[in-house]
Amino acid sequence: MSLPTEFHELAKRLNNWGRWGDYDEIGTLNLITDEVVRAAASTVTSGRRVPLALPLRQDGVQTGLIPGRVNPLHTMVAINAEFFGPGTVATSDDVVTMGLQAGTHWDGLSHVSHGGRLYNGRPADSITAQGGAAFHGVEKAGHIVSRGVLLDVARARGVDRLAGEHAVTPEDLEAAEELARVTVRPGDIVLVRTGQIQHYLAGDKQAYAYPSPGLSIRTPEWFHTRDVAAVANDTLTFEIFPPEIENLWMPVHALDLVEMGMPQGQNWNLEALSEACATSGRYAFLLAAMPEPFVGGTGTPVAPVAVF
Repeated sequence: MSLPTEFHELAKRLNNWGRWGDYDEIGTLNLITDEVVRAAASTVTSGRRVPLALPLRQDGVQTGLIPGRVNPLHTMVAINAEFFGPGTVATSDDVVTMGLQAGTHWDGLSHVSHGGRLYNGRPADSITAQGGAAFHGVEKAGHIVSRGVLLDVARARGVDRLAGEHAVTPEDLEAAEELARVTVRPGDIVLVRTGQIQHYLAGDKQAYAYPSPGLSIRTPEWFHTRDVAAVANDTLTFEIFPPEIENLWMPVHALDLVEMGMPQGQNWNLEALSEACATSGRYAFLLAAMPEPFVGGTGTPVAPVAVF
């Protein structure tokens, strides 16, 4: 089934191919300039840090719906081993097998394609079983540090958690901006809170997965207009699931990652951040969200921290 006309019209308006050169592999992360980072650092006044990652555990958020995207399997391969003889220094080592997008993560620009193309027109078949992503591997993202802005859509609507069928609209984002008394500006990393992760934190990961509120197909244009560097939220699917347009699966992924070249993050725990922002009256902060540099990876675990 081909993508509908509505999708292609949006794609044309949002397309960033060639904006930073024909060989660009980091997309909207180009918007995080030295000046943007200096301004972000100036928001730090108290030094308070709020972690935003879920613990990596075998009973994590993945339900088995996506084949191979396994929750972290932690295995000890050495326990107090005295490698140099009895009575010497002993070491313990462990390994983890997991999907790179299993927990709190960034989607890399190679994560999604449509029409046989990745961001900036690169061929989708450049991703291989042996080498992973030849272009736009997540290691290319480098360091992701900028001003973070929490758009607390749930709080702006006066609820603890959005309903499962709620598609977050540009109007929702603007209402959250008004609540925060902040204006999203170029180079910002926007965090959109729906409250959906409360299901997982309460032990019900099936309710967390489905149905889920998430970003509407109308939101990529809002982020494009404001030159946002990256977006993350507190849901498993990022966009509304099931989709708002019947049989149009993952259109927001395609618009964000392929057309705009904008990284997106999922499974971010924004609950403590929501309370911190509401209590302090501050919804902008320094955000450190460094990707793990898996060469050829299409995504990466991340342990983001908001610093006030």
